[in-house]
Amino acid sequence: MEFRHLQSFLAIADELHFGRAAARLHLTQPSLSQQLQRLERDLDVELVARTSHDVRLTPAGKAFEAQARLIVSQMHKATHTARQVAAGHTGVVSIGYNFPAGQHVVPTVLARMSDEYPKVSVMLSERRSGPLLNALAAGEIDVAMVFGRPTRPEFSHRRLLRVPLVAVVGPTHPWASRTGIPFGGLARQQCVLFARETSPAMYDAILGAAESSGITLNVAHEVNDSSAGLIMLSVRPLVGFASVTRGLQARTTPTATRLTAIDLYDPVPTIDLYAVWRAGDDAPLVRIVLDVIEAAHPFPVPAQRATDRAGR
Repeated sequence: MEFRHLQSFLAIADELHFGRAAARLHLTQPSLSQQLQRLERDLDVELVARTSHDVRLTPAGKAFEAQARLIVSQMHKATHTARQVAAGHTGVVSIGYNFPAGQHVVPTVLARMSDEYPKVSVMLSERRSGPLLNALAAGEIDVAMVFGRPTRPEFSHRRLLRVPLVAVVGPTHPWASRTGIPFGGLARQQCVLFARETSPAMYDAILGAAESSGITLNVAHEVNDSSAGLIMLSVRPLVGFASVTRGLQARTTPTATRLTAIDLYDPVPTIDLYAVWRAGDDAPLVRIVLDVIEAAHPFPVPAQRATDRAGR
């Protein structure tokens, strides 16, 4: 049974006239008659009874008409859905992001996606940059927003914004009342850091600033979970590191009154945030996300507090 034969039968059922049905389908009457005959042979039943003066559906034809309309309707719906998906106008796309991207980029992108592509569902997941890149490589997410320009050849990237890094201390630390400190001042402090693989670009930015300052960091603890690190800082006289976004947000956590984000300078360690996707991935939904990111650019740049360093 061919789909076009169903369409021809339904045209006959609508018009009850072979000439009008053929004209509607841009067919000749003999071609239309042949299609009906093939359909009836496939079904082994007569669907249309006609005389020189009358065309009508048989009882079997009337019963078949209702089901045929459902089939044709579903086929049209399936065709429309396939075309929408191919054009990237519907479907599901997965975006992974780190904390600063979640604060400064994702809300704008998500709002534009909702307005311009309401039938596209966006799945979101927050992780650190290292795990995000691994998830992207494994095909678990479609676009990642991470710290640092990726060097792996399987990735393409687009720069989004630059983020300063800050020091974070708790109430028992002598710097608890400070707003800023030169990076070289960390030489005599015990620090909390994380494994490089969890966020390579951030790790390198911190150690690069230490090298520029001519110091070596004293890493007393390695903690890979950001929340656990903030808890440790709230109860011990240690110095941790965070993006300025997370450092300031820490004040709204349950440890808010016990944590202080301190600007670092001479030098100010900074890190770039990138959108990353699999090289050669031409999936329509990925292209749409990247186009929306481009249209929404530039994004608000998180900044340190504008405090006179002389008074720090």
